[in-house]
Amino acid sequence: MIDRVLKPALLEAAGESPAVALTGPRQSGKTTLARAAFPDHAYVSLEPLDTREFAASDPRGFLRTHASPVIFDEVQRAPGLFPYLQEEIDRQPDPGRFVLTGSQHFGLSEAISQSLAGRIALLNLLPLSLDELVRFGAREDLWRVVWEGGYPRIHDRDLAAGAWLGDYLATYVQRDVRQVLEVSNLDAFTTFVRLAAGRTAQELNLSGLGGDAGVSHNTARSWLSVLEASFLIFRLPPWVRNPRKRVIKAPKLHFVDSGLACNLLGIRSPDQLEVHPLRGALFESWVASEILKARLHRRLPADLFHLRENRGAELDLLVEAQERIVGVEVKSGATLSGDFFTTLRQLPDLAKAAGEGRRPVPRLVYGGDARQDRAGAEVVPWSSIQDVPWT
Repeated sequence: MIDRVLKPALLEAAGESPAVALTGPRQSGKTTLARAAFPDHAYVSLEPLDTREFAASDPRGFLRTHASPVIFDEVQRAPGLFPYLQEEIDRQPDPGRFVLTGSQHFGLSEAISQSLAGRIALLNLLPLSLDELVRFGAREDLWRVVWEGGYPRIHDRDLAAGAWLGDYLATYVQRDVRQVLEVSNLDAFTTFVRLAAGRTAQELNLSGLGGDAGVSHNTARSWLSVLEASFLIFRLPPWVRNPRKRVIKAPKLHFVDSGLACNLLGIRSPDQLEVHPLRGALFESWVASEILKARLHRRLPADLFHLRENRGAELDLLVEAQERIVGVEVKSGATLSGDFFTTLRQLPDLAKAAGEGRRPVPRLVYGGDARQDRAGAEVVPWSSIQDVPWT
């Protein structure tokens, strides 16, 4: 068990609110973190059928039996419990009484918005970030890091990443998708997910993705929402500040875990990944996910964007930090080239034209090892991505 970056923020939230909800993808370590952070809380899993039936048939009796402080794990399995949690919190709003965990974000979010709004803090736990991974031992091979991904069980138990991720996908499709969405053809959904992996780090074209998968635009939109709500993918909206600019409005698609994306694409080893045509896209998604984790695990909003003007500048990522607007160019190569910095040099002018008052900070994250300042930009090697501020 390693300390997670999110732990201080989780403890802070529990000191402020009577209830805290910890959500994220399956197997991201939510239960482990909750039990480690709150060792004096009772623990109740709502996964077993008899426990769920007790919560559903006699919610007040269930809450009396499991008096706070308590961790309710997989709480989205008992949505009928939430109005009674509201009643209990309103009766006694002491901080930290209830810690709720759940994997299906929109199911949990819907229940919270209906019953617990204003009474609960919502935090997200994603798979391990690089600074958490290194606590399991040295991580010196970029392509092994990207290929294995960050699901804790792989690293905690030293499991074969390919086999575990294949099983994870099968479990997700066969179990969670059926519970979350009525998908009549699981093979078509699996094909859709694999095609989405092939578009990671690309601007999203729902019609094209749906057409390639043989489903309608509306079905593609619905299925993509399921992937996003389950924390398998995330979207970067376009950075639009000046309405007079002709900016392409499509968001960028990224997989949260690069290892899962590699598995979906049939990449079976780090060596294969290193020469794969999509290695640059997978590295970009890995960088985007690392920055997302750096923010969410510190209880900050994502505030991540991408920039592509119709006739002009492109930037892989823009981070709206508290005092800075950080422009990020991502290159998987280990050798620096002068043309990597073309758009980064324009960042101050782009920010000024957009009326952005925060200080522009150009950064290049690349697959090499040297950290330096060059062409007015911070050059950040992949292994130091958590050593620079993204907040």
